[in-house]
Amino acid sequence: MSLIDDIKKLRNLTGAGLVDCKKALLESGNDMEKAKELIRKRGQAIAAKREDRAAAEGVALGKSDGDFAAIVALKCETDFVASNEKFIALTKNILDVAVANRVKSLDELKDTQLDGKSVAEQITALSGITGEKMELGGYECLAAPSVSVYNHFNKKLAVLVAFNKVGDATVEKEIAMQVATSNPIAATREQISKETIDQEYQVAIDKTKAEQVEKAVANALKKAGFNPYYCATEEHQDEAIRKGYMTPEQVEEAKAIMAKTAEQKLATMPAQMIEQIAQGRINKFYQQNVLMEQPYEADTTNKMTIAEFLAKSDSELKAIDFKRVNLNVD
Repeated sequence: MSLIDDIKKLRNLTGAGLVDCKKALLESGNDMEKAKELIRKRGQAIAAKREDRAAAEGVALGKSDGDFAAIVALKCETDFVASNEKFIALTKNILDVAVANRVKSLDELKDTQLDGKSVAEQITALSGITGEKMELGGYECLAAPSVSVYNHFNKKLAVLVAFNKVGDATVEKEIAMQVATSNPIAATREQISKETIDQEYQVAIDKTKAEQVEKAVANALKKAGFNPYYCATEEHQDEAIRKGYMTPEQVEEAKAIMAKTAEQKLATMPAQMIEQIAQGRINKFYQQNVLMEQPYEADTTNKMTIAEFLAKSDSELKAIDFKRVNLNVD
């Protein structure tokens, strides 16, 4: 077999470039096994040198076999490498073994065997060939009676949605697409922590009080003959003086009215009214962030929630959990 044939064979075995294969064969005395080891070690060295670089690009893909599904996010430095066939193929191969082995965590995935090597070793090998840092940027999985998957066309966004029972695959896929676009924080409101709800409630209380004070102050200013816009901030007050709309004395008078009105409004504000308005804000928070309570985006006519959309297909069908990985953010 000629050197050229050996180079081609080594390239097929390792995926390394022609120049690297030729160099390894010459250094190893045309010993194929030694040449493969040289390429592997060089790949490790190249990968190690790039550990401090940022891997901001990559591919995120999901796969389901029915009751178990996973998302693998493999990251690299540039979109050029992320679009490379070998990079995408490695991501798919890692995903295949993750689903086949019901891998539960990122650390377990790194140690999982793929074509005679660990997943971590396969990533290092490809990193050495491409010259870019590569790493597993994320791993998510779900086990449920049915798990639907949505992979966005750009291969950077993947979604898993778990259901309490096997339903219509098309309907389940619609929910996965909804998660991709609407980015909820939980499938049901029970999955949102009490700490988060308490924080949102306090924000709602504070915002409601601020709005009530703002209305009272605006009315008091108008009653006194002042334009609320020019009294709102120091910048606006300076603008009013500069343009001759208010004198410095009038600004001071307006500021006194604002302070007194705000103090009086806060002291007399009905607690029950504030709580009712704040609770309305919390309900809106649920509608925006809880998957089962979100409006079904694909139907703008009937204005159904996701829960109602699922019930039309099967009265017992519910989305119980989801995972979403998006490499375009974070």
